[in-house]
Amino acid sequence: MKSSSLLTLLEDRRIHSGESLAQTLGISRTAVWKQIRRAISEGVEIRTVRGQGYQLISALDLLASERILKALPEPLHTVVNLDVLDAVDSTNAEVARRLTAGVEGVPVVVSDSQTAGRGRRGRQWVSPQGENLYLSLGLSIEGGFSALDGMSLVLGVAVSRALSTFGAMDVGLKWPNDLFYGDRKLGGILVEIQGELQDGVVQVIAGIGINVHMRQAETVDQPWTSLAEAWPDIVWTRNTLAAAIVSEVIKITAEFERQGFSSFREEWQARDIFFNQELVARDGGAQGMGAGIDATGNYQVDTADGRMAIRAGDISLRVRS
Repeated sequence: MKSSSLLTLLEDRRIHSGESLAQTLGISRTAVWKQIRRAISEGVEIRTVRGQGYQLISALDLLASERILKALPEPLHTVVNLDVLDAVDSTNAEVARRLTAGVEGVPVVVSDSQTAGRGRRGRQWVSPQGENLYLSLGLSIEGGFSALDGMSLVLGVAVSRALSTFGAMDVGLKWPNDLFYGDRKLGGILVEIQGELQDGVVQVIAGIGINVHMRQAETVDQPWTSLAEAWPDIVWTRNTLAAAIVSEVIKITAEFERQGFSSFREEWQARDIFFNQELVARDGGAQGMGAGIDATGNYQVDTADGRMAIRAGDISLRVRS
């Protein structure tokens, strides 16, 4: 939202004169008026009070880098290289560009919207403006490509841990990379490898998308929900949520490097929405009862011919209807 700095000034819900807004922003009153009109055209409700100025009516949850940094544990302030954007093609793509440019620290990109957000298998990730959380981190993992077994599952544990700190205790995990509440999708994780293996270190981009305030999404072709709908009694703010997720991901990545996937297996399975469900592969190659994950994160299905382990890159599972 290009008018985010103006809206930050109006966020206190008080009446602000056009003159005071113009002075604070260093622009003309005409430019203030144009930003007000733009914000209104984007769906923000702003009241014009004759002879006094403008008053914000809508409830807003604006992203701000200083608020995210303030909510991060202090030791991470010198570790995280944070950028908050109004819009980007994809937060994963932007982190990839920053890794290529040799940015220092852990690059973290948070965006208010995405124009080309991606999910698993190249599917479009619907990314409306001002409603959800879209963030990506650039992580360095030692141990080569084999050390990445179960990485997306571990990130699911990290996000569910972060959400639990706000009171969302019953987040479900759908193998290999989705977050659910009941039978509705709440968010997803996309893990991509950046560049070639160098000195035993793999550069990994972890993209995380969470539905926060979204109420409508006509183009989404599966049942979905948002944090605000699933847990309406919790006050959800995207800045504190981003900080909690970034903090937990960095913490769990260090644990994952030291311990591997096995130490997270039980915690992941406790949230497994496929367990003991009748499953079928989308390509018809497997059918049976969900039996949890093995030591490397493959999903196991008890079929008529015995237990089958399915790799995330092979086929996609769904509950049989």
